[in-house]
Amino acid sequence: MSETTARRDADAALRARAEIDLAALRANVRALRERAPGAALMAVVKADGYGHGALRCARAAVEAGASWVGTATPQEALALRSAEAGLPDDLRIMCWLWTPGGPWREAVEARLDVSVSALWALEEVTAAARAAGIPARVQLKADTGLGRGGCQPGADWEELVGAALRAEAEGALRVTGLWSHFACADEPGHPSIAAQLTRFREMTAYAERRGLRPEVRHIANSPATLTLPETHFDLVRPGIAMYGVSPSPEIGVPADFGLRPVMTLAASLALVKQVPGGHGVSYGHHYTTPGETTLGLVPLGYADGVPRHASSTGPVLVGGKWRTVAGRIAMDQFVVDLNGDRPEPGAEAVLFGPGDRGEPTAEDWAQAAGTIGYEIVTRIGSRVPRVYLDE
Repeated sequence: MSETTARRDADAALRARAEIDLAALRANVRALRERAPGAALMAVVKADGYGHGALRCARAAVEAGASWVGTATPQEALALRSAEAGLPDDLRIMCWLWTPGGPWREAVEARLDVSVSALWALEEVTAAARAAGIPARVQLKADTGLGRGGCQPGADWEELVGAALRAEAEGALRVTGLWSHFACADEPGHPSIAAQLTRFREMTAYAERRGLRPEVRHIANSPATLTLPETHFDLVRPGIAMYGVSPSPEIGVPADFGLRPVMTLAASLALVKQVPGGHGVSYGHHYTTPGETTLGLVPLGYADGVPRHASSTGPVLVGGKWRTVAGRIAMDQFVVDLNGDRPEPGAEAVLFGPGDRGEPTAEDWAQAAGTIGYEIVTRIGSRVPRVYLDE
């Protein structure tokens, strides 16, 4: 790292930082493995590890016993397979979000497991495998009811399975997995859960009757891993739970499952000043001070991933007390009403963390913004330096 880069990162850390507790992540992976003792675990690190840093989180997850890593895009997976990443050579890496003309040959040569949902994708990966002279590792995805990626049951699935069998007999590929994804596993008792599970069993049974012998069958995401043991099959794919965020308040808080939030987002107050009553605050003056008070300027904004929808509602811990965003969240900053308290400039403002010190959590921000905890941690941008603990 150059002196200029080091100085820039140090200056940024004075403004704001996202602390990533890798010890917590390892403990979360171990807790999730205990929930599914008969299944392998895929650590999902798409979207730069849900904002936590894909490579470092992948390393920590593997140290804690993950034998697979999952990403959405092939580019994410190829970066993890590179020599510079330093991950074990035998680590299984899967990616599932493909479009026509994607880097199939690079994926084949990198020994990635690639997802196929339709004949066009099977044809493209088969052609890439022939060109590379290496059998592709292919996982067939079934649409059991989510209505996103995946092959429809019935004639479409039968056609895809048949084509995969022919390509496998040719030696162009190996079908390593059959998989699907739940729509409502985070809603306990939702009727779609049982319906999807039944359809998954039917579709995998058909493929196996035809002669496919997948290494793994998998459908369990984070909520299913935590609450639906009948869905674990050969592999579970926890994503958000690995980072210590509950998939939904309906199934419980992280502590209910032995999980601990991994990310803490904090900043240093850039300014503290006294203002009179009736003073407008931030764009549009949606907040006006009810009386003489003190205001604190937090140097984070929606350009850093702080949701603008949490204007006037987002919670922040300053000086051991919960404060609320006063008025609009701007691109680079927002204001909190300190109610007469006068912390020094540079005092810590904690937006969210595990909650141990009384600070808000990502779920508190999700409720304030009308969204989900996934979005809160994932949207924290690259302008906020990650500080890794216990690496």
